[in-house]
Amino acid sequence: MPTYEYFCEKCGREFEVFQSISAKPLRICPKNLCGRKKWGRGRVKHKISAGGGLLFKGSGFYTTDYRSEGYKAAAKKDFTPTQSSGNGSKPAAKPAKPVPVKA
Repeated sequence: MPTYEYFCEKCGREFEVFQSISAKPLRICPKNLCGRKKWGRGRVKHKISAGGGLLFKGSGFYTTDYRSEGYKAAAKKDFTPTQSSGNGSKPAAKPAKPVPVKA
């Protein structure tokens, strides 16, 4: 549930309330959060706040994760692997010539 910030015009108190998105915004200062000794039933205004932000968790997100099907098809079409001769591996290196040892 999101946190909403309010400001009471009567008591001057700022407070936060956890409310459902579908809940109606507060119109009067709640009795338990009122800054006055005697509950003033002050009119509250909804403040605009930055909110909680966005938090990414996990191993990571990539720009290619959510590409369209048309983009994926064009990428496959553009990519053509080169054909190599043989089994696709590098040729074996020649063994080094032994150096004669003088005794």
